[in-house]
Amino acid sequence: MTTHSNHPYHLVNPSPWPLTGAIGALVIASGLVKWFHYFNSSLLLLGLIITTLTMFQWWRDITREGTYQGLHTLSVNYGLLWGMILFIISEVFFFLSFFWAFFHSSLSPTIELGLMWPPLDIKPFNPLQIPLLNTSILLASGVTVTWAHHSLMNGNYSQTTQSLLFTIMLGIYFTILQAYEYIEAPFSIADATYGSTFFMATGFHGLHVIIGTTFLLICFLRHLMNHFSPMHHFGFEAAAWYWHFVDVVWLFLYLSMYWWGS
Repeated sequence: MTTHSNHPYHLVNPSPWPLTGAIGALVIASGLVKWFHYFNSSLLLLGLIITTLTMFQWWRDITREGTYQGLHTLSVNYGLLWGMILFIISEVFFFLSFFWAFFHSSLSPTIELGLMWPPLDIKPFNPLQIPLLNTSILLASGVTVTWAHHSLMNGNYSQTTQSLLFTIMLGIYFTILQAYEYIEAPFSIADATYGSTFFMATGFHGLHVIIGTTFLLICFLRHLMNHFSPMHHFGFEAAAWYWHFVDVVWLFLYLSMYWWGS
C-alpha cells in the first residue's frame, strides 16, 4: 500500500467487504423466505450476523482512511458529498412509490374496497395520540441534530456531545413508540390495501429511523474519540442530512396516512 500519491483522489485498496456484504444480503433474503414459509429464523440470524460484522469492519476501514491516513482530501469529500445527495434522492423516489400506491387507492377506492376509504371494518389510528407524539419527537430531534452541527462547526465539544446524545435518545424513543403502536394496531398488513400501504410505508420509515439512529451513534462514538474537527466532519454532516430526510418523510406520512387517511 502506498503512502503518497501525486493526485488528490482516493484509489481504494482491494477489500473483501463488498463480497461479504453481498453474501450477507443474500443470506438475509433467503432467511426471510425461510422464516415466512417455515417459521425458522436461524438463516435470517446468520445473515444479520454476517451483515453486522461486515458493516463494523467496513466502517472501521473507512474511518481509518479518512481520519488517520488522510485519504479523504477535498476532492474525495466532494465526491462523497454528491454520493450522499444522490443516495437521498434515490430514497425520495423509494418512498414516493409508497405514497403513489396510497393515494392511488385512497383517492378513488375500487369496488373491492367497498368504494370507501378507509375500507369497511378498518379502524385507523387516532392521529392526535401516539402519531402526534412521534411527530413532535422527530421535530425535536431535527432541532437537536442542527444544534449538534452548529456546535461542532463552532468547536464546542461539550454541546456537540449533549445534543448528539439527545438526538440518539429521541430516535430510540420514537422506535419504541412505533413498536408499541404496531403491537396495539387494530388492523394488520393483510387487511386490504390500507393495511399493506400503511405498514409498508411506516415500517420502512421505522427501519430508516433505526438506520439513522445507528448512523448518529457511530458519529457520537467518533466524536468522543475526537475524529471530527470544525472543518473536517463530513461523516457527521451526512448523518445529519439523512436524519433531516427521515424527519421530512415522517411529516408527509403523518399528514397523509395518519391525519388525512383516517
